[in-house]
Amino acid sequence: MEKERNGYRAHCLVLSYPTQGHINPMLQFSKRLEHKGVKATLATTRSMSKTMHKEASSSTIVLETISDGYDEGGIAHAESIQIYLERFWRVGTQTLTDLLEKLSSSGSPVDCVVYDSFLPWALDVAKKLGLIGAVFFTQSCAVDNIYYHVQEGLLKLPLLDPQILLPGLPPLQPQDMPSLIYDLESYPAFFDMVVSQFSNVGKADWVICNTFYELEPEVVDWMAKMWPLRTVGPTIPSMFLDKRVEDDKDYGFSIFKPNSDACMKWLNDHPKGSVVYVSFGSLASLNVEQMEELAWGLRKSNSFFLWVVRASEKAKLPKNFVEETSDKGLVVHWCPQLEVLTHEAIGCFVTHCGWNSTLEALSLDQTTNANYIMDVWKMGLKAPADEKGFVRREAVERCIREIMEGQKGKEI
Repeated sequence: MEKERNGYRAHCLVLSYPTQGHINPMLQFSKRLEHKGVKATLATTRSMSKTMHKEASSSTIVLETISDGYDEGGIAHAESIQIYLERFWRVGTQTLTDLLEKLSSSGSPVDCVVYDSFLPWALDVAKKLGLIGAVFFTQSCAVDNIYYHVQEGLLKLPLLDPQILLPGLPPLQPQDMPSLIYDLESYPAFFDMVVSQFSNVGKADWVICNTFYELEPEVVDWMAKMWPLRTVGPTIPSMFLDKRVEDDKDYGFSIFKPNSDACMKWLNDHPKGSVVYVSFGSLASLNVEQMEELAWGLRKSNSFFLWVVRASEKAKLPKNFVEETSDKGLVVHWCPQLEVLTHEAIGCFVTHCGWNSTLEALSLDQTTNANYIMDVWKMGLKAPADEKGFVRREAVERCIREIMEGQKGKEI
């Protein structure tokens, strides 16, 4: 009370893992803190900050940086993912300490560190400096639950049983699990990182999850018995939700420059519910064969389509595909996804089921999210993969037609 009378403002440092899919929800959370009268400072790596473009509606959130040990290029300049993560832990611990001490000496001391769950070492830094530490999980609680059970040795790997039963979750098949769990050889370094999220979670003062209770009530109830948990989602700009935060129309920072005008003008020229929107987020990478199957599945569906293909992925498109489908489709490097999803021309969203895209689509690691979308929330279809793990063009075409023209689409 004495601090309040003296005009004191609590200060939270919000530390994000350096990817767009983690920065977005943590930036939105920072805006909500500011709206409630708490000073919020967003922090990410120096390498990431150099690639970020400020979007139209200027955010008042201050951006600070720490080092991951690769200030000129981030993970792309590391010898391996494993070496990157180990160096980030070592260098990040020191530079986060330096940042917190700098803010303290500048007259704006931090009271609480809200850290990305991918960076558990940040909690050790906060506790060493006598600060409150709150972990922020950017994934769904369902996925968090699975990783926790792996970390604790309660879910044995490799998966041998045809059905997996975990508290708070519906029965799952092995192929419904996060790909890092289902295929242990896929990304071994990232496997260690996602499981290690829970290495010291019991020491956190708060556990914050980017979801909302009505979406996952059973698993939220189960997790709340384990930790002091709060759900704060969906963390998308306020203008697409409750409109409480003035002029909050976009995330504020982007590592890609969206083709906003081209996308919206193209959509404006198409009838209501006639366009299939395709996007696989800022990280997912398809191999050439899968890209080709998706491309020809889109073409065979005979629907209009808007397809986001990052510049780094464009060479994987079939030869002359863009030119040969220009009467039906528009292929862009990036687009303003929230504006696109709320446009009346969109009739179907083909996605990798990343959690941010899932929350954006519903409000307006991913196979698990796909299971929830199809079987729990009944808001979509999961395209089946063949024995080689590929979703073939016939499956793509069938799912699109069912949503755009069939009974399933009408039910949704």
